[in-house]
Amino acid sequence: MESSILDSIGSEIIGVMTPVSLCMLLVVLLVYSLSPSEQSLSGASDPFRTAANLVYLERPDDSSTQKLEGAVLNALVFVILIAIVTFLLVLLYYYNFTNFLKNYVRFSAFFVLGTMGGSIFLSIIQQFSIPVDAFTCFVLLFNFTIVGVLSLFSGGIPILLRQAYMVCMGVIMAAWFTNLPEWTTWALLLALALYDLFAVLAPGGPLKLLVELASSRDEELPALVYEARPTVSENERNRRSGLRVLLGGVSDSGSVELQVVSRDNADGRENHGNPEYSAVNVGTFGNEMHERSSDEVERLPLVGHLRDGFSSSGSPSDRSTSVNRENEIVMEEEMSPLVDVSLLGNNRQRASDSLENSLITDRGIRLGLGDFIFYSVLVGRAAMYDLMTVYACYLAIISGLGCTLILLSVCRRALPALPISITLGVLFYFLTRLLMEPFVVGTTTNLLMF
Repeated sequence: MESSILDSIGSEIIGVMTPVSLCMLLVVLLVYSLSPSEQSLSGASDPFRTAANLVYLERPDDSSTQKLEGAVLNALVFVILIAIVTFLLVLLYYYNFTNFLKNYVRFSAFFVLGTMGGSIFLSIIQQFSIPVDAFTCFVLLFNFTIVGVLSLFSGGIPILLRQAYMVCMGVIMAAWFTNLPEWTTWALLLALALYDLFAVLAPGGPLKLLVELASSRDEELPALVYEARPTVSENERNRRSGLRVLLGGVSDSGSVELQVVSRDNADGRENHGNPEYSAVNVGTFGNEMHERSSDEVERLPLVGHLRDGFSSSGSPSDRSTSVNRENEIVMEEEMSPLVDVSLLGNNRQRASDSLENSLITDRGIRLGLGDFIFYSVLVGRAAMYDLMTVYACYLAIISGLGCTLILLSVCRRALPALPISITLGVLFYFLTRLLMEPFVVGTTTNLLMF
């Protein structure tokens, strides 16, 4: 029976939804603690220009039509920039600039943790008036950044530390994206959900091409990806996959050849009924040979048919006839291949078919850093309005992520994690803000519901 994510759906959901929930909670706390007051908002300067608002700078006195048009243009330009950069990364990975890409990702992580994280760290110090000198602050920030880069890209690091820094990077990026204007934020989230759908599922999508290239080369993606379980290397997986068996036979030249095959292949061959190969278990082969005396080892026949022939009793003529018959069998075995090609072909086909099916279950569910960021951006934007919208958006995002995990177990291929969750989150936000919040506030103020 093929393994499925549904066999361990509970642990998989907890392993993915726990860091996502933690990331959204930290972003909400940052938004509430670092949000400017009304006086600072009234005296605020013009909004600064970023890659997400290159075309239009939203101002409070603009009309709704201007805000909508400008937000759509900003989202379109931002998605085009992301698509260009992603295709450039695919092109570099196709021409084996893997070291350059890895160093680029390391520098990006260092920049996010050092500069953007440092800015948030300084804002927290100023907001809560934490008494710390500049030198201590610099040392703490430097250690935090270096340990983060090492934990994300070095081996032998505890998986919990790596996951914690992935959540920290998602919190830092999401906290910066919450500084975007409101209309631009909503248009950007919807545009990124549509782009994610195209990039992962379309035949020429950049993320689809990147995943296929990495799978064909059996390499890790040069990207920041959260893994619910630690990665198991191919050598480690081979050592854990059970004992192998030795397959003995006679080659065309008359020499004895041994070949290592898997236990499943040996079992399938025994079930198929091929008596011309002798399978010896590797784990017990040494003990059995040690227990046998030297004379018994010398008398041990190589081919199983000879054992039956020489152990039978009879007259010398019958024995000579049996020897001739055994010689004919040996000649047939010399002409036969060492390994049954049809069985190996079937086993190889089954192995290639089950490799893709067992990829997710062997390595756990993997979630991109962008999914953490934009889930948290949606909840952080909802936190700027009311806690009721925060609850609604959180439940919508978690429900969408659960639907994506179920589809992942059914489709057994890489799926985009943004479309369902972002669509439900945006829909629940506006339904809660426009319908549920006025209803609840009205019934509460009139003492109809407590």
